[in-house]
Amino acid sequence: MERFEQHHFAWLSIGAAIATIVLKTVAWWLTGSVGLLSDALESFVNLAGAGFALWMILVTREPPDHGHPFGHGKAEYFSSGFEGLLILGAAAAILWTALQRFLTPQPIESAGWGLVWSGVATLINFIVARLLARAGERFHSIALRADSRHLMTDVWTSCGVMAGVALVAWTGWLRIDPLLAFAVGLHITWEAWKLLRESVDGLMDRSLDGPALEVARDVLESFKARGVAFKDLRTRQAGASAFLQVVVLVPGGWSVREGHGLVDEVEAALQASLPGLEVTTHLEPLPESLD
Repeated sequence: MERFEQHHFAWLSIGAAIATIVLKTVAWWLTGSVGLLSDALESFVNLAGAGFALWMILVTREPPDHGHPFGHGKAEYFSSGFEGLLILGAAAAILWTALQRFLTPQPIESAGWGLVWSGVATLINFIVARLLARAGERFHSIALRADSRHLMTDVWTSCGVMAGVALVAWTGWLRIDPLLAFAVGLHITWEAWKLLRESVDGLMDRSLDGPALEVARDVLESFKARGVAFKDLRTRQAGASAFLQVVVLVPGGWSVREGHGLVDEVEAALQASLPGLEVTTHLEPLPESLD
């Protein structure tokens, strides 16, 4: 896994989406289950989302330029937002189809083979989701993490749909199938909302998460024994990139060389504790009352 780069995992997600589309479409064709149809439709969303995620990941690899001096890290938030919108569209189609099938129930055929093909597709999604989750943590990639969460949602909804098909075959009550499809539609609507909210948070320069902020504060606290202080700590996350700004207050009698040496140490300590962090410091003298 260490030899793979970030975009390789996006290609893996695309391959998994194509495979599951084929398998779930076969399962739906064999059974006529609207629940399995809803599952297949969500796989098309997976494919579109994975393709857009790959595009945005490639954009983030572009180096900073004159128009984007802080790089292109925020491009990944467009990926999660786009995927959220696609999920909403798929959810609307699923809910409409489920309503129609509830009003006019239809029998399910060849349930056994349909469950086999759907089960294989679900296993593929589970394996790829776990790989994407690990890669998302490794690369600090919101695009891969969002794709992983979406695939895990697909796994759980597929399990629910397969249970519904099995129950219809066992009980003969045809409306179980559209009811579970309706539940799938509501569930992925909630997943879409979470992805959209996370995308907006990123584009609005949300601060680093609580644990990362605590690490940064601990690092700064370790320097206070040297008679310095800090103020105006600010952070933001931009895709895989993280930024921190802080004002460093030193005794007024220090030379420029001493102050510069200290901020170099502070920046190095922060970056060692939070890999990938870009640190900007501003040096000021301590107020005379504290000097």
